[in-house]
Amino acid sequence: MNDQTPTGDEHGALGDAEYTEFMELAAQEGFDLEEVEGDIAAAGHGPLPVLAVVGRPNVGKSTLVNRMIGRREAVVEDKPGVTRDRVTYEADWNGRRFKVVDTGGWEQDVLGIDASVAAQAEFAIEAADAVVFVVDAKVGATDTDEAVVKLLRRAGKPVVLVANKVDGPSGEADAAMLWSLGLGEPHPVSALHGRGTGDMLDAALEALPEAPEQSFGTPLGGPRRIALIGRPNVGKSSLLNKVAGEERVVVNEIAGTTRDPVDELIELGGKTWKFVDTAGIRKRVHLQEGADYYASLRTAAAVEKAEVAVVLIDASESISVQDQRIITMAVEAGRALVIAYNKWDQLDEERRFYLEREIERDLVQIPWAMRVNVSARTGRHMEKLVPAIETALDGWETRVPTGRLNAFLGEIVASHPHPIRGGKQPRILFGTQAGTKPPRFVLFASGFLEAGYRRFVERRLREEFGFEGTPIHISVRVREKRSKKK
Repeated sequence: MNDQTPTGDEHGALGDAEYTEFMELAAQEGFDLEEVEGDIAAAGHGPLPVLAVVGRPNVGKSTLVNRMIGRREAVVEDKPGVTRDRVTYEADWNGRRFKVVDTGGWEQDVLGIDASVAAQAEFAIEAADAVVFVVDAKVGATDTDEAVVKLLRRAGKPVVLVANKVDGPSGEADAAMLWSLGLGEPHPVSALHGRGTGDMLDAALEALPEAPEQSFGTPLGGPRRIALIGRPNVGKSSLLNKVAGEERVVVNEIAGTTRDPVDELIELGGKTWKFVDTAGIRKRVHLQEGADYYASLRTAAAVEKAEVAVVLIDASESISVQDQRIITMAVEAGRALVIAYNKWDQLDEERRFYLEREIERDLVQIPWAMRVNVSARTGRHMEKLVPAIETALDGWETRVPTGRLNAFLGEIVASHPHPIRGGKQPRILFGTQAGTKPPRFVLFASGFLEAGYRRFVERRLREEFGFEGTPIHISVRVREKRSKKK
């Protein structure tokens, strides 16, 4: 099982003896000890708090999200209904990290105001710790805005009201009119020009909880939480019903239903598991873009609530771009990962051959993921699902003591040094595992480590310590020489 060590409350990730040893190493190499402590704390936090950005179309949500995350990543278009590859981004403000969920792109003209507001807002709010509600100050509060307000009040989450498109003092009066929504003080901003966004982010951080301290190898109370995810019609409902031994989930053809089914407690392999169900999302051709967006948002919410993501793939069909996006979502969320290839009983030898080639080509970035070949229809190989989940959880919680890690890093540097670039050869000086769930490492180096070398270090970490079924996060801090005191 996990190679875990007791941890001291004061230092979170490191026990007292390890902490002393590690800081002595840092001092010897000339690092600023306060910065080192900050680096470890930043890498060793628990799950980041989630901030959802909601509002009707074209009020500037995506522009505001780009302003929050400090880069143009959320797609900004005048046309509502744009399907995004990612709906969750990581942001940092005043030294605090958090996740931002962008909910732009729903199609009110097709689905109708009430249905579209409920779908896009409820999915996002479900996964959020706090909500930024964006209103166009130039237009004022509309009936659609009032509908969102009702949803927010029912949800009971902290809300920061943002009056967007206030480009100068003349727009302050328009923003003040939004007091009528009853959500407290409107924060006037211009997402396009950045005006007022700092004060708005300060207010958002006050509404968000702090990221919990990292605790090694200690599972949260209650059954372990499994997200069963995958694109439409791969057999999620059938698989859930099969493992439950009864018809727990109704398979329907309606896309974008308002709420997720209740999480299912299921006895499997002698244990009780909580399956965070994402079944029941289906595409209708004329709503394909919007339905895909809702499916993506719902899946993101389910993954955020889970510890393990079981991604179901239809083995009888070619691995699709949507399959790859869903897997990427689970990896980026830092969840343990099991790939379940469904409909295995329907494969002939030729299809199995081509499937293996597709896995080698399309899923080359996740050779560490646990794999099971199953049939939700017949129940074939279902007994292999629990061991795969348990192995992935075990890797997800694995802890490498600092002394053992640094001995390993020393061996790597000696046997496979970093290539010389520009006449310099960067070197890993020392490191520590700052967190688990997933394993997070901080490496301190004498220079920039190229991506290829980082991948090599990750591969060797897996060979040495396991980490089956889990992503690994590696951050590198380059040594900066202290300025000499006068």
